[in-house]
Amino acid sequence: MGGGGGYNIPSKTLSQLEQEKQDRINREKLEADINQHIKDYFQRINNRDVEGINRHLETIKSALEKDIEGFVDLKFGGSIIKSTYSKGISDVDMLVQINNSHLRTAKPIEVLHHFKEQIQKRLPKTEVEIGKLAITVKFSSGHEIQLLPSIKTETGYRIPRPGENKWSNVIRPSKFAEKLTNINKSNGNKVVPLIKLMKNINASLPEQRQLSGYHLESLAIDAFKNPANTPKTYRGMIEHFCRHAQGAVLKPITDSTGQSVHVDTYLGNAGSSDRKKASNTFKQLLKKMDKANSLNAWKDILGEK
Repeated sequence: MGGGGGYNIPSKTLSQLEQEKQDRINREKLEADINQHIKDYFQRINNRDVEGINRHLETIKSALEKDIEGFVDLKFGGSIIKSTYSKGISDVDMLVQINNSHLRTAKPIEVLHHFKEQIQKRLPKTEVEIGKLAITVKFSSGHEIQLLPSIKTETGYRIPRPGENKWSNVIRPSKFAEKLTNINKSNGNKVVPLIKLMKNINASLPEQRQLSGYHLESLAIDAFKNPANTPKTYRGMIEHFCRHAQGAVLKPITDSTGQSVHVDTYLGNAGSSDRKKASNTFKQLLKKMDKANSLNAWKDILGEK
């Protein structure tokens, strides 16, 4: 009489199985808490003083129109037209369109000085700074409005050319905004929130490690162009963006607006030391995210103060 049977001895004790179950529950709860916190955090940074900004814009518009022959139209440029404004991080960029004015024949620096003089006549106690391409108006409310002069043409706009006192080739800012809008819609309207979160994370890094806002937006367009293959949670999208950016920053991205050849010229040629540093920054961020086992760890990653 023989028998081939035997006893199946559990490889783990009941207490070990119970502990594994509890650990799994804890991980799932933490994951849910992190995603909810990221979503709530986005809603907080997305809250901006629309009425206050509009009042400032009307004041600036009336100041600029006062002594200008013709019409100056203010349109949202930069981060507002693309809906990636992040309170406390992004400036409020305004594209100032100069139509039928003596300023159309002036050099960019002359236009910037004229803008500054006109605004300070109206707002003598408000700080106005002239930069390389634009002027920045710093209101006591905390809002900073950046004015970028442009000359309207039949096909687009000309703006100051970086490093030169000349007007640029024709640019088409609406083309980029349209592309970002389409990518955002195809990803459940989560790409724009993701960009705002990445701008906050970027701003918390050392200044020499920060990327431009336009560069981050361009990276996001490329990272989420295939929505069927991207995560759906905020945490998953942040990690996906960083993994994509880690490799994508190593080579230049073509500028679809026509403003320049590439959106990231400031990092140099493909494989430059600055590009390798940028890639390493995303690598380090991914390591921090992988090790983050608490809400406080994620708050640190998000750059929460």
